[in-house]
Amino acid sequence: MVFSSVYGPPFVREGNLRRDSTMADFRRFSMLTQAFPEIDTAGGVICEPNDLPLETRHLDMILAKQTLTDKFYFGDVISGPNALDTLKMTEILFGGREAIEKTPATIASINCNSPLRWDDRMLDAQFEYNRANQAVVLTPFLLMGAMSPVTVPAALVQQLAEALSDIALTQLVRPGCPVVLGSFLSNIDMQTGAPCFGTPESVIGIFATGQLARHFGLPFRTGGGLTSSQTPDAQAGYESLMTMLPTFLAGTNLVMQAAGWLESGLVSSYEKFIIDIELIRVLLEAFTPLEIDEASLAFDTHLEVGPGGNFLGAAHTMQHFRDCFYHPLLSSSMNFERWTRQGALDASARATAIYGKTLEEYKEPPLDDAVRQELEDFVNRRRAELAD
Repeated sequence: MVFSSVYGPPFVREGNLRRDSTMADFRRFSMLTQAFPEIDTAGGVICEPNDLPLETRHLDMILAKQTLTDKFYFGDVISGPNALDTLKMTEILFGGREAIEKTPATIASINCNSPLRWDDRMLDAQFEYNRANQAVVLTPFLLMGAMSPVTVPAALVQQLAEALSDIALTQLVRPGCPVVLGSFLSNIDMQTGAPCFGTPESVIGIFATGQLARHFGLPFRTGGGLTSSQTPDAQAGYESLMTMLPTFLAGTNLVMQAAGWLESGLVSSYEKFIIDIELIRVLLEAFTPLEIDEASLAFDTHLEVGPGGNFLGAAHTMQHFRDCFYHPLLSSSMNFERWTRQGALDASARATAIYGKTLEEYKEPPLDDAVRQELEDFVNRRRAELAD
């Protein structure tokens, strides 16, 4: 499984403050994606840098992902020219067009304008990535009741028709271009029209998508840490678990929106990012195959302790106590008195402290000075051209 952080929100939340996101936020989220090994990719538009010009902000975002992280990243898909800028910068970083065509270095998320329409601007971007042999995630975006019928089987049929149509188109542009079958399937609140996440319908959709993708022999993207909640509260936690657990059970290959998603995708939340990292860590541990051997059966320990004893001081316990169980990043198991003395912090408050400390300790990955300079020169040149 490959995990990517939140993608696309125009707002951020820090504690109780909800505001427009900025380039400074984008850089900080990029640093967090670099710091946590549970996140495998630098992602795409982790949050929208609203303080930068629309025409050129994609340059700054790509440069941030290339310099603040050493993880692969999602390319810009707003237009064909923006995709070309991504590819040119990727060529600089990875040693030319031939190198990235041989070994794909970036990936692009292309959404269907459901029902049954592929947007011309996104297709322009997609074709640039196809011609360069870069991976594309082709995703129908279905909220049942709005962009598809209200029944899960009908939504699945529509999703499959949309995805396979663009997979076929991709292979017409460049046979063999790597593709990922995408799925974003949930429903709306039929009283208000608001999108809903962590619903039973979305769980069934995730399971069924996994079966369909395996039937066609395709890698697939679905699920994530999705919630409709406005704050990183209990609702955010249980709705995210209701989408992340079936994401694991379905055998998902690429998990976008895995960390930081809040308010139906309108908000990138620092605290929710940490909560989701904890959730991923727990599930990765739980889904690690159980090893059963002589050492783990520990028969000699039973002989040592005997009936009615306890295992706290047993030799086997003393040998393994440091690493025998999962160590939480966020969760607290303190008794009430100690928890109170240490500030009575809830999960959200503890998450604030963790992301703050992580940013303070962040270390930028190494990058050749000549490559960095070439990237910056390209960005400055293109910024001037686009401004003109």
